[in-house]
Amino acid sequence: MQKDIEITLVPSKADDQKAILESLSLASGVKQSQITHFKILKRSIDARSRKVVYRMQVRIFIDEEYVPENQFFKYAKVADNKKVIIVGAGPAGLFAALQCIENGLKPIVVERGKDVKQRRRDLAAINKLGIVNTESNYCYGEGGAGTYSDGKLYTRSNKRGDVNKILQLFVQHGADEDIMVDARPHIGTNKLPHIITAIRETIIEAGGEVLFDTKLTDLIIKEGAVQGIVINHEQELYATSVILATGHSARDIYELLNSKNILIEAKPFALGVRIEHPQNIIDQAQYHCDIRSEFLPPAYYSLVEQVKNRGVFSFCMCPGGIIAPCATGLDEIVVNGWSPSKRNNPYANSGTVVQITLDDVQGYDPLRMLQFQAEIEQKAFEAGGGNLVAPAQRMVDFVENRLSIDLPKNSYLPGTKSVMLDNILPDFVSESLRGALPLFGRKMKGYYTNDAILVGVESRTSSPVRIPRDKETFQHPQVKGLYPCAEGAGYAGGIVSAAIDGVNCANAILNQAKH
Repeated sequence: MQKDIEITLVPSKADDQKAILESLSLASGVKQSQITHFKILKRSIDARSRKVVYRMQVRIFIDEEYVPENQFFKYAKVADNKKVIIVGAGPAGLFAALQCIENGLKPIVVERGKDVKQRRRDLAAINKLGIVNTESNYCYGEGGAGTYSDGKLYTRSNKRGDVNKILQLFVQHGADEDIMVDARPHIGTNKLPHIITAIRETIIEAGGEVLFDTKLTDLIIKEGAVQGIVINHEQELYATSVILATGHSARDIYELLNSKNILIEAKPFALGVRIEHPQNIIDQAQYHCDIRSEFLPPAYYSLVEQVKNRGVFSFCMCPGGIIAPCATGLDEIVVNGWSPSKRNNPYANSGTVVQITLDDVQGYDPLRMLQFQAEIEQKAFEAGGGNLVAPAQRMVDFVENRLSIDLPKNSYLPGTKSVMLDNILPDFVSESLRGALPLFGRKMKGYYTNDAILVGVESRTSSPVRIPRDKETFQHPQVKGLYPCAEGAGYAGGIVSAAIDGVNCANAILNQAKH
C-alpha cells in the first residue's frame, strides 16, 4: 500500500532520515515499523512566517517491498536512419537530438561555437582581458547560454511537455537527484559542463553527429521546402527537416531570414540592469534572522511591481552568485548572472527589468526591437570605456539621480565604472526602475540600500524577434520542414522550457513523417 503525506520540518531536521520517518508516522497514523520505504516527491522552503520550515510531499510504502524504478532511457542506433539537422547545441538542440534518437531519427547537431572544454579559454579571455570571441562566449557554444550562466531548472512550462522527463534525463547524465524534488531545482555552472558532455556522448554513441565550429550561413530552400543548410559559407548539408534552435542572441540568423524574405516578427522583451546585494542582506530579509542557519541555502527572492501601467520585475535571480559579461559581439556590454552549485559566493544578484512593448519602438521593421536592444548595449560599452568594463551606480544614488562617488565591491570581474545610468537607459526604463526600487524595499526589508549596485545592461532577457510557426505542425508557415524552436524563435524562456520545446519539435517531425 502507498500513501502520499505532507510534512513540515525545521531546517536542521530536513535531511535527518530518522526525523523524517518520525514525522511521517505521526502525520499518517502508520507505525514506523510498517513504513518500509519513503520517497520525497517535492521539497520547498516556507519562509512566510518568522519560523522557517521545509515543506515536503512524501510517498510512504506501507508493509510493501519497495522496488526502485529504473527510469533511465536506452537509445537504439540511428546512424543509418533519416537525418534531421539541428542548428544549435543549447538545451533545445541537445534534447531535440535525444528525442530524435528516441523517435528513430538521426540528429546532426551543428554548433557555431566550441565544445564545453574549449569554451573555458574564451570565457577566461572575456573575464580577465575583456576580449570577446564572437563565435565562442557565454552564449555561443556547446550547451548554449545556460552552461556557463547557471543551470536554473525552475519552470512554469508544465502544460507544454513532460518536465519530469527532462529532469530525469539530466539525472541520467550526471545531475544530482535532488533536482527531481526541489521546488527550485538548480544544477550549477561548475557541474553543467560534465552533464552536457555526457549528453553529447549519448548522441554520438547512438549514431548521431555533433559538429562544432560549424556555423549556419544559409538555408537551402526549393519550392517552399527546406532541403538543407550551408555551413561556414562553403559546405552543404542535406536534410528535409531542420530544427532552428539558435538561441536569443544569434542576431545573424534573424538577419539571414529577413534577407531571404522569410517571415519574422518584432517581439516585446524586457530590459534593465542587474542588481547585486551582499547575500547576507537577502538572507536577513527572507529568513527573518541576523545570520542564516547552516541548514538553509542562500535566500532567493522574486519581486514584481507595476509603475504607471508598466511591469518591472526581478529575473534570473542568483543567490550566492556572480555577474557575468555575456556580450556576443564587439563593442557591446551585456550582463547576466550565474551561481555555482553550492551558491557560496558572498553576493546575490538578479536581473531587474522593465517591459518593452512594440509601441515603444516605432516602425514596421521586424528587426526594430533587436536594433533597439543593440543600441542600448553599445551605449553601455561606450559608457564603460572599453574592455567590457560595465557602467554602474549605487541603488539609492540612481533613484535620487546622483552620480555615485564610489562603487561597492562586487562580483563583476572585468570591472565597473561609476556613471549616470540615465545616460544609457531609455527614459521610460529609468523612470520605471526609479519608481519600483523603493517599492521593492517596502516588500523586502533591507533591499533598498546604497550597498546594492546596479550594473548595466541586462538586455538579453528573451528574444526581440519571433520566428512564426504553425501551432499544430511546428513548421514555419512559409517553409516546409523548417522548425523554429525555443528561445531564439520566441517560444521558451529557460533551460527546461527550451528543452521541452526541442522535444516537441522532434516529435512534430515524427508526426509529419507519419502523414
